[in-house]
Amino acid sequence: MARRKQGGPDAVRHPPAAPEGSRKRIVAAAERVFAERGFDAGTLRQVAAAAGVPLSLITYHFADKLGLYRAVFEARLPEIAQQRLAGLALADLEQDPERRLELIVKALLAPMLGLRATEDGRRFAVLLAREIADPSSPARGVAQELIRPVTSGFFARLQALPGSDQPSALWAYGAMIGAMLYIMGGGGRMREATDGIVDPDDVQTATRELAAIALAGFRR
Repeated sequence: MARRKQGGPDAVRHPPAAPEGSRKRIVAAAERVFAERGFDAGTLRQVAAAAGVPLSLITYHFADKLGLYRAVFEARLPEIAQQRLAGLALADLEQDPERRLELIVKALLAPMLGLRATEDGRRFAVLLAREIADPSSPARGVAQELIRPVTSGFFARLQALPGSDQPSALWAYGAMIGAMLYIMGGGGRMREATDGIVDPDDVQTATRELAAIALAGFRR
């Protein structure tokens, strides 16, 4: 039987060997690039340069920019989702409706605002806030597929509280989400405008104050 010549048309082509840990390094670099530039302005070449890898290795692991972008969220969101679901499970055990409402609100806010406790977390908080608020987000499907399943649990519990007025509760929910995303994104000029009295990186204070404002809205 004739042997096929190496490199000929019938030769099996294998992807180049990937260095150990290259995938995690690429995801970390992508998080930095996308947090700084957003999905549209961030490029795979920028990520490759930040990760110190060839561009071909990114396409080997992730196929395209959207695949890489989704991988950044898939690496982070499961842990946040588990924290929020654990908070909701705790709220479900509470018999007092007022206390249950407090626990539901804190379960929603604390894991998200808590991202700002570390440098890496702050970077992802900016990226997550940007993605949720971006009008182009539905086309990418990241928020819808990875965030909405958990969010629906909050809606259901808020609407099930005794005396709940659904339209008012949803308005209060929207206001709370808007404030939360503003803080996650860095708080804009809040620190500067208040001479440092309001600090988005003071996670405990931010969570306590925003929860109090949100609860006042829900109890209205």
